[in-house]
Amino acid sequence: MTATFSPRPSACPACAVTPAAEKLAEARAATEARLMLSLPTIHCAGCISTVERGLNAAPGVRSARVNLTLKRVAVEAEPDITAEDLVKVVEGLGYEAHELDPGVISATATDKAGRDILMRMAVAGFAMMNVMLLSVAVWSGATDATRDLFHWISAAIALPTIAFSGQPFFRNAWAALSARHLNMDVPISLAILLAGGMSLYETMLSGRHAYFDAALSLTFFLLAGRYLDHRTRAVARSAAEELAALEVPRALRIGADGEETVAISAIAVGDVVRVKPGARVPVDGVVIAGQSEIDRSLLTGETLPVFAGEGQVLSAGEVNLTGPLDVRVTAAGEDSSLHRMADLVAIAESSKNRYTSLADRAAQIYAPGVHLLALFAFIGWLVISGGDVRLALNIAVAVLIITCPCALGLAVPAVTTAASGRLFKRGMLIKDGTALERLAEVDTVVFDKTGTLTLGMPQPTNMGDHARRDLEIALALAAASAHPLAAALAREAGRAGIHPANVSSIAEVPGHGIEGRIGDQQVRFGRAEWLGAAAGSETAAWLRVGNAAPVEFTFADSLRPGAQEAVTGLLQQGITVHLVSGDAPAPVADLAARLGIEHWQAATLPQDKAAFVQGLAQAGQRVLMVGDGLNDTAALAAAHVSISPSSALDAARVASDIVLLGADLSPLGDSLITARKATRRIKENFAISLGYNVIAVPIALAGFATPLAAALAMSLSSITVSLNALRLR
Repeated sequence: MTATFSPRPSACPACAVTPAAEKLAEARAATEARLMLSLPTIHCAGCISTVERGLNAAPGVRSARVNLTLKRVAVEAEPDITAEDLVKVVEGLGYEAHELDPGVISATATDKAGRDILMRMAVAGFAMMNVMLLSVAVWSGATDATRDLFHWISAAIALPTIAFSGQPFFRNAWAALSARHLNMDVPISLAILLAGGMSLYETMLSGRHAYFDAALSLTFFLLAGRYLDHRTRAVARSAAEELAALEVPRALRIGADGEETVAISAIAVGDVVRVKPGARVPVDGVVIAGQSEIDRSLLTGETLPVFAGEGQVLSAGEVNLTGPLDVRVTAAGEDSSLHRMADLVAIAESSKNRYTSLADRAAQIYAPGVHLLALFAFIGWLVISGGDVRLALNIAVAVLIITCPCALGLAVPAVTTAASGRLFKRGMLIKDGTALERLAEVDTVVFDKTGTLTLGMPQPTNMGDHARRDLEIALALAAASAHPLAAALAREAGRAGIHPANVSSIAEVPGHGIEGRIGDQQVRFGRAEWLGAAAGSETAAWLRVGNAAPVEFTFADSLRPGAQEAVTGLLQQGITVHLVSGDAPAPVADLAARLGIEHWQAATLPQDKAAFVQGLAQAGQRVLMVGDGLNDTAALAAAHVSISPSSALDAARVASDIVLLGADLSPLGDSLITARKATRRIKENFAISLGYNVIAVPIALAGFATPLAAALAMSLSSITVSLNALRLR
């Protein structure tokens, strides 16, 4: 067994930056401006690279990082660079940009975009069905004035619909062309416009063929693919914003005139703040008066509260449990450890969004190829036909339509939707569009302990070893405390039918335990050192009655349902499994042994977890991080893909790509198998799309396919791709 741990003093558990790095950050802050822009029109990995390259090449810009999920870019620049300067650069690249005002960011923005796509798709679908009904009459043999009438009615329906429903493609295509580069929306827009334009031209000349239904079919199917892709991103939000929500906006400052409540922005280093029992610590600082217990499970994952007395270092975000504390401030606001952790998460999220999906990689090759093929068809037939522009243009349009990336656009969203539905039935919610592709690549899994593999609920393990009288006394004392061990003992004793002894003068001693009296005897329940007992390696509380020897009550954290099955399933697939926890070495080693996990680390701080995950990634491993706490958020965001249970903190859930909806971990192993199957289906869909083009394109180039036949063939390939995706269900 490989067992490594790094015991550390209980100081600044969420500190994410060394003092040297802090000084460097302060020096840079004096010479840099941090600006944020909203990029509402970006939608793929190509957009990310274009914007980042363009901004990084601009004079005065030191770094630019795009977050695709939030559709924004963070820029570090010289102090004289303004947001207006950056907006001009981004607009020159062909993208819309606005200076970001965080106060007006709405959580409904993504939903509004989805409703817009859905509305345009519905209009295109309704118009497509009506035009197809009119086309039946033409196909049935209508001629002359009757045929022309139906064509003009079709034009009256199709042209306004194309102008309205095709706007998402037209806007993106125009932006790309304005910046002198191509994207997937350029051939899409050309195919739609040329199909509509050629149909109108044929109608004006009383031609036999019009292809308004083809243009509408293209628009409808492509909007369907765009909407499916949008839905995979719809529930993602920034974990960094959730972390920031945990920051306390006000603090109780002790000054010359006594206590006063002030905003955190008014707190300076060296001030003294008072933290009352039950309150969250608002700053980083050192205790100068008072004794209490601190719950730092949100930050470090430690199962049990820790003692806090004079000289103890506290961090923003921890919770004071039992007694008031006076704390001298060492950092507050943006300088606090909690805020720095939020910055870590934001950086890691942006890094993860650099992942290029299979569809985006295919699109980089596909877009220029489609245009060149259609251009060669037009020029070739112009020469062959002796200058017949009408024939050459018809064949070029057919080539554009038949090669239109509708099947390619549906290949990934259709599979993702089918796989997401399958996993949802197993209790797993996929939040990110590329999560399945990344999950299929995983070869290493890193688990948090408390709240992930265990339920974070201690259970008494030796109640049967104690005399009933001791249990009655312990229950009477434990029932008066909110300490997790006391609550667990009281809960289990109540289930066992134990009744509390008649204990008087019960009082809690902050940081130590509970005491009371039975007659003239003092009784105490709490920490080993307070009762004069020798602490062992197990999690325990002690009871002493009068001058009798203290007796030990031991506890163990209960396994989450399905934890054993999940770990066993991963190991059977050849996955390397790590257990990394902020808890003490003894319980971590015990859990690792129970689950058969060979590699484990204990007493790990939040920044160390993130560094561990990043170290594995740098070694070439694709890491799945499974965690639930605030201390896991940076590691979740830094991992190749991440999962959190539904019981996790909001910050952890939004930092993760997948959420377990139930308490059972057993679907975890199956999710990797499903992800690999989904990736195979995506590649099969690409093969179907390629095979379709290999067969259909020569037919179109030879002039044997009208634009209408091309549209029908394109629709058939799209349906085939969708049916192949449904095999996952």
